[in-house]
This record gives sequence, C-alpha cells and structure tokens, in this order.
Amino acid sequence: MPPPTRDLEVLAAVESGEIVSQLKLSQRVGIAVGLVNALLRRAIRKGLVKVKSAPGKRYAYYLTPKGFSEKSRLVVEYLGVSLQFFREARAQYLELLQAARQQGLQRIVIVGGGEFAEIAALAGSEAEVHFLAVVDAKSERTRLFGIPVVRSLGELEDIDLAIVADHLAPQQCYENLVRKLGAERVMAPGCLRISAHERGQGDRQRRGEVA
Repeated sequence: MPPPTRDLEVLAAVESGEIVSQLKLSQRVGIAVGLVNALLRRAIRKGLVKVKSAPGKRYAYYLTPKGFSEKSRLVVEYLGVSLQFFREARAQYLELLQAARQQGLQRIVIVGGGEFAEIAALAGSEAEVHFLAVVDAKSERTRLFGIPVVRSLGELEDIDLAIVADHLAPQQCYENLVRKLGAERVMAPGCLRISAHERGQGDRQRRGEVA
C-alpha cells in the first residue's frame, strides 16, 4: 500500500511521546535526519509542533492543538487514499486472474509478500482461482489465507503462471521471473509500475506476437 505522507509519520511520532533529538525521530520514522529537520521546521512554522530546549543542547518536540487536528485530518486523508489504492490494485489483480482462467492456466503462484500478496490472494478468491502457493523468501508464515507459503520457486513444479506481488523491488522480481519462467508465464498489475518496455514485451509474447 502507499506509505503514509512524511508529514503524517512525523506528527504521529511526535505525538507518541517526547523526543529530544532529531536523530531519535529519524530512527523512529525511518527517514534521513536532514529530511526530519526540514519537516519539523515546516511543522513549527505552521504552528503544528512546539519545540522546547532540553539539557545537553537538545530539544523536545510536542504537538500543539493545531498539530493534533492536522494529524487527524491527514489520517482521514491517508485512509481514503489507501482505500482507493486497495480497490484499484484488487481490480487489476482480478483482471489478470480472470484472463489467466480464460487461458486455462491453473498452477498459479503469487510471488512476493506483504499487503500486495494479500490483495492478490483476495482477488484470486473473487476470481475463483486456487493458487498453488505464495513464494516469499522472507515470510515466516506457512500459509496465507489458506494458500501454502514457500521460500523459493525451486520448491514447486510445473508452474503455469507467476503473479508479481513484490512491492519492494517489483521490477527486479519481474525480470527474475521472466528469466526463470519466460515472459509468457509472468503477469504483473499496473500499480507496481514495472517498466513499460519489459511489460510490453511480455504482453506481446503472451498474445503470440513477435517482441
């Protein structure tokens, strides 16, 4: 899913408790100190965050009432964007899986983990597709919505189709699958923003056209 806005992340981190250094805030939010500094300066200018001196030439940051209101607004906005993104991603996976069914493909795997794998699995249920497995090298799960989870493609045989659900490195995942399975046996939704050239080549091969 799309990540929360940086403003929301910073305000949520400040709200969670007193933080006396930008380094601590950077570590909590997971962004560079320089970006934290810029975001905090903007939040302070807007009256969303108050800063006080602390011992050791450090500073403490607090949300103002206006900051609490802005954080609430950003949460509502984020949830709305997330819901829209979820619906679009599910529709794209559903379209791919319905096309796979029409082609008679049955041994289908989801490659990737996290929320995209869950969205693909939900779309599969709607499309009445029974997945062979979810391939996720990093997962500690053994099943996802009843689908077996394996660590590598090497654990499976006779794969008809691999559906990309790796949101961290979708292009690399797609290209690795194409090398292993061939472009005609790999599909990916548009929301993963895989290179148009690579996707186009695979689409043409699936339609029997010369790349």
